[in-house]
This record gives sequence, C-alpha cells and structure tokens, in this order.
Amino acid sequence: MKKGNFLFLVILSFVFIATSAFAISGGKDISFGQPLKFNSQKFYSPLPALIGKAPFPVVSAQAALAIDLDSGITLYEKDPDKTLLPASTTKIVTALVALDTYPDDAVLVVANPKVEGQKMGLIKGEKIKVGDLLYGLLVYSANDAAEVLAQNYPGGRDAFIEAMNAKVRQLHLEHTTFKNPTGLDGNGHLTTAKDLIRVASVAMENPEFAQIVGTKEILVKSQDGKIAHRLTNINELLGKVEGVLGVKTGWTENARENLVTYIVRGNKRVMIALLGSQDRFGETKELIDWIFSNYTWEPVKYPA
Repeated sequence: MKKGNFLFLVILSFVFIATSAFAISGGKDISFGQPLKFNSQKFYSPLPALIGKAPFPVVSAQAALAIDLDSGITLYEKDPDKTLLPASTTKIVTALVALDTYPDDAVLVVANPKVEGQKMGLIKGEKIKVGDLLYGLLVYSANDAAEVLAQNYPGGRDAFIEAMNAKVRQLHLEHTTFKNPTGLDGNGHLTTAKDLIRVASVAMENPEFAQIVGTKEILVKSQDGKIAHRLTNINELLGKVEGVLGVKTGWTENARENLVTYIVRGNKRVMIALLGSQDRFGETKELIDWIFSNYTWEPVKYPA
C-alpha cells in the first residue's frame, strides 16, 4: 500500500473515532474515549473492529449499550437514549455526591433508618463512618445507607438531591433526573443507558469508588464496634466472569432488572449498561462473551 493511501486510512480511523464519541456524548466532551497516543513503536491505541460472524445478541432489556471506553466506539446498542427507571443504579450518583462532600472517616448519626426496600440494618442513633456507609450503599445497595448520607448533608436531604442533579448537569447527563437518593420509583426519576455509561465511567476513575464496587464481601461496624453489618455484593458477575470489576445493580418491580458493568481484559476496557431486563446477569454475560469473541483490538501503525 502506498504511504499516501495508508495515511488516508489512519486519518479516516480518527474521524470514525471522533464521530462515535461525539454521537455517544451528544456532542459534549466525555471522559471515556481517551485521546489516541503513539507508543514507543509508533502505534496508535488499539481500535475495536468487528470480525466475528456470530449474530448480534437479542436481549430482553428495554435499553442496552456497550462502549469501548478507550476509543468511545459503540460495540452494541439498543435504544440507548430511551428514558427508563434507574432503580438502584441511582446510587452511583449518590456515592459521587457523598464522596464530594464527606471525608471518608467522617462519622454520621443514623436519625431515621426507616426506609423501603433493601437495607443494611442501620439502627436509630447508630454512629457509623461514611466509608462504611458507602460500602453499604454500593456493595449491598442499602437504601438506609443512602438516606443517612442524604439526611446528614449540609442543608438536609432536599439539598443532597439538588446536589445529585447538579452532578447530573455537570456530567451532561441530559436525560437523567433524580427525585431521591435511593432509586425508588418516583415521578420523573429517570435515566438512560447512555447516561449510565457516562456516569459510571467517571465514577470508576475514583479509586475509592472502584475499590468499593469491586468488593465481594465485607463486614463493617458502628463507630463503637457494637453493631456489625455483613455486606455481600449483589452483583453475581463479580468474581465469576473474567475481568468484571463492578459497577452497580438495580431493581424495582416497575424498573425490572438493571445492571451497569465494567470489564477489563488485558488493555481492553468495556462498560455495559442494561435497563429493564428480565435477566440482567445472564444477558450481560452474553454480551461480554459476544464482544470478546467477535471483536478484535488492533493497533494502527503510524506511517513511516
């Protein structure tokens, strides 16, 4: 191949990447899709290319999206902009606001632990560290942990929810609005698969968040050590499917099954979001298997 033709193909690859990332972000900057760089052998970062002949998976999820994070290229999609109920995937943003607000060793007091849904068993008057509440929030998806974090926020629970929506606007999640810190269904409490990919990719850049969502099981205690809470991760793929390092489950009767999943295999980083699934773990595993069987990541060499 002539040098000029090869250079044209390289430029075309850049255009394709930029177009894909632009479409994903709605025309705004995104944290996934890192700038391509040359390594010492003058190769561009590897790009995913579909090579397999297996048919695209058919999933029950009302919305699905899989993204190669380093290029921003879409690997699979189904109605990624459809607004749906987030359920406990909401807690990704709950955690980000808490991490922005509280020191990890700050101690909060449980005032009113009575909440609906999943609970870690907090007791009224209990004093517990923010870091331990975050484990309850993200590992066990505890609604009582979410409420304690919100109720102790400067300005109270309503101000915490305002901060959640400010975070949404900061990250350009154009189709996401939160009405509570837990993910319980509410009028106008909505998100999309694309928005969840965006916020989860940002969250996984925080080492503390990444460590927590990658934890399979942990025992946390009240500040005085008298009350113990054993927390087991609800994410059934964690520790069972190669490369799965988090991120967050979600379920309500109306939302059905939601799951956001971060996968790292070698130097490949993929994020998958499913909303409204009938089998979130099975369908996510199917997508993971299909992606890594039918895509190859090939470096593009810089023309001499």
